[in-house]
Amino acid sequence: MCLGVPMQVKSIENETALCEIDGVQRQASLMMLDDVKIGDYLLIHAGFAIEKIDEEEAQLTLQALREALDMGLEPE
Repeated sequence: MCLGVPMQVKSIENETALCEIDGVQRQASLMMLDDVKIGDYLLIHAGFAIEKIDEEEAQLTLQALREALDMGLEPE
């Protein structure tokens, strides 16, 4: 199962964004997206930003992921 995680851009250097969610920070390549700004929400998968999403969609997705984890569903 592939899973993209919504994260917020905290900084950008060259083609790499430092993204964060719930205190966890990860670097993500921006090579597949244009016009990314600090504060944007991105869908991150395998170290790549694959899609820009709005904050509402990011929060809904994160809520669903948290609920799944609370129910004991774990990634394979």
